[in-house]
Amino acid sequence: MLGYGFIKSKPYIIGTNDKGSIDEHRIYQQYSTKQSFNRVNITHRYRIEERFIEDDFKLRFRYFLSFNIPINKKEMIKNAVYISAYNEVFLSGEKPIFDRNRIYGGLGYVINKNFRVETAIMTQVFENKNRPQFQIALFNNLPF
Repeated sequence: MLGYGFIKSKPYIIGTNDKGSIDEHRIYQQYSTKQSFNRVNITHRYRIEERFIEDDFKLRFRYFLSFNIPINKKEMIKNAVYISAYNEVFLSGEKPIFDRNRIYGGLGYVINKNFRVETAIMTQVFENKNRPQFQIALFNNLPF
């Protein structure tokens, strides 16, 4: 898969209550694969990102491993409640190599074959700090 993303960040300026503005254009290539072992659904994703941030270029590598395990059904079908967990490691093309690690755990519900919803806690682990956040996500599998 080949993709593009535009990310507009508005980080706080250190020592003030003001925010700056950073524009990022991101081109990425990724390969995903899925496996199932009994009730456990596993996804692997390998991604390379070329990031154009203001007047800078950065290269980043990402590896994503996720598990979805239905609780009340044998498969991820309509009305299934499931456990969702993933880990995603981000590595930079320059030093320091470690960028971040995302650890995610939640509970989901399959609405129908095209939609599912999840609520979860995700913690981003950086070199010197952690940042937990609560998430609610709606996933769709609509064909184009």
